[in-house]
Parts: sequence; structure tokens; C-alpha cells
Amino acid sequence: KLYWDIYDQAAQMGSLSELEVVRSIVKRIGEHGYVVVDEENQIDMVGSEQVLRFCKSVEKEQEAKLTIIVVTNDGGLIRYDFHTIGGMVDVVRGYYQPIDGTLENRGTVSYLADSWEYTKEGYLLFEGSYYSESYYVLSLAEEPEHKAIRVMPLDKTCRELNRKYLLPVGYKVNNLFLIDWSEEDFGNLDFYDLFDRFYPEIYEQPVSFTDDGFGAELVYRIPAEIFESVIEDHFKIDNKELQKKTIYFSEDETYEYRPRGVDAVEYPEVVNYTKNSDGTLTLIVNAVYPEENTSRAYTHKVVVRPLDDTSFQYVSNQIIFPEDGCDLWWHSERSIKE
Repeated sequence: KLYWDIYDQAAQMGSLSELEVVRSIVKRIGEHGYVVVDEENQIDMVGSEQVLRFCKSVEKEQEAKLTIIVVTNDGGLIRYDFHTIGGMVDVVRGYYQPIDGTLENRGTVSYLADSWEYTKEGYLLFEGSYYSESYYVLSLAEEPEHKAIRVMPLDKTCRELNRKYLLPVGYKVNNLFLIDWSEEDFGNLDFYDLFDRFYPEIYEQPVSFTDDGFGAELVYRIPAEIFESVIEDHFKIDNKELQKKTIYFSEDETYEYRPRGVDAVEYPEVVNYTKNSDGTLTLIVNAVYPEENTSRAYTHKVVVRPLDDTSFQYVSNQIIFPEDGCDLWWHSERSIKE
């Protein structure tokens, strides 16, 4: 009842997943004393002090209870009820979906947290396993849950920079933010993966060069005009250099292209930024990886060049933590044959 008016209006307008709608729901529920946040950690948590008190109770092995409401992008809610005693944390998670003016419980699970940590980056990380019949049939094991919830607020500008420059690309099936490179030396930057990421943005349609779904290795030839326009929209690179970094056929001016598979994924979070004298921006980014129970799998420095309009170019990326580099076991390279 607290937010039905917001939900109803947004549902009619088809705007439930818009950030400002989710923000309005978070604010409305938070005004009534609940701890509440969005499911993608893009909005500052309301009631964070309650979470910090609960974490202290866990640390001191005192008995305490806590409820966190997570607003989903479809207007539903995930409710986490925590109970701690003796340093152990019991978790009850329920998913609720708005139906005909009420919240209907679509499923509840419970488990004992195998790990529980409040990190110096301001995240609550916890994991555990629960019985799921469908999951057990496939894996003969309980279904795991790894959760990362940002508790402490994040600078508003950092969030805006993250949404503009980092989140649209992220870490999934590309290595833009996984390796060191610069405009002076593009290193092993995979421009085929970047073509996949930016093609829909430029041509306003999904990439039409895909596999057949049956494991057959398909090979395409993409006209140079199309391939180069996509890459040059976000990178300052000479055509000759791009051709060296790919498989290029000068006889018909095309680039060879092979579809690729997928891999696991973290998500980026800008935690600091600097405006440089040459007009570029330096962004300090943490890789948050719930599956590994860490809010800082690694840290990298990204330089971007805003242009006169709303467009921009990526200038460089550098891994700055850990010093000896990060383990990218989850990332698979695209198959390219010379």
C-alpha cells in the first residue's frame, strides 16, 4: 500500500525499470522506517545505520534481528529477514510480486549463512545454500546464493560516471577493463568483443552475426565501413592499426568475424574520479564480484575523453590492484584463427 500509486502509474507508462521510478519506491518505503535499497546497488540505501548495528551484533555474537527490503526492476520486492545469535546468521528470503493491488509471495527460502562480511568498501556480503527441487535435479546439490548489497552511500557523480562509461560495457565477454592498454599501445584489446558491445548502440539493433545455436563454427565477413564505424565511435585508432589487431581482407575490404560464447561476470563501480587538464577524466573503478564474496576483486584506472557532444572515447585502462595482476579464470577469449 505504501507505494502502490507509484507502481500503478509506472506500470501504465511502461517505466517500472527506470531509475527514477525505482528511486521513488525506495524513498517511499524508507520513509516508513524500513531498510531499503534497489537490486542493482544504484541507489543509496535508506536505513543503513540499522544494518551497521546488526553487523556489530554479529561481530559481538549478540542476538539481533534485521529486515532489508530490496526493490526489483519490475516493481516487486525481495525481503531478507536476518536473525543472529552466537555469531551465526539465519537468512529468510522472500520474493513478492505486485498482483491486483497486493504483494503476492512468489516463494520463500531459508538458510544459514556460510559467510557474512561487512567490507571496508561499504558492502554487506553473504552467501549460503538452500534446497531447490529444480536445481537439485540438475546438480544434485543445494542452490547457492551469493549476495552483495551496498550499505554505505556513494558519491552521486561517481554513480553517474559509472552509468555512462562503465556499466554499458562492464566485464562480460570483453576485456576492455581487464587488461592494461592505451592509445599508444592497444596491447591485446579484443576489438571483436567491443564490436559486439557497441554495434547495437550505433545501429539500434542486435548484432546480426551470431552462431547457429548448435555449436557450428560460423565465420562472417563484415564490410570495413560497418566494422570501423562501430570501433571508431569510442576509440581513437587508425584504420591500419585496427586491421593489424584483427583479421582483415584487403581484396574485398572486410573483417573476419566469429561469434563467441559467454562467461561469468562481475560489475564495475566507480569510487573516485579526477578531471584532467587535457579534458579527459580518470576514473578509479572497483570490480564487485558477489560470486567470489568480494566487493573488490580488483581495481583499475580508466581514462575517458568526453567529446563536444554526448559522445566519448576510451583512452586507456590500467589494473592498479592487486599489484601482481588479477586472476581472470572466468573470462574466456574469443576463438580467432589466423
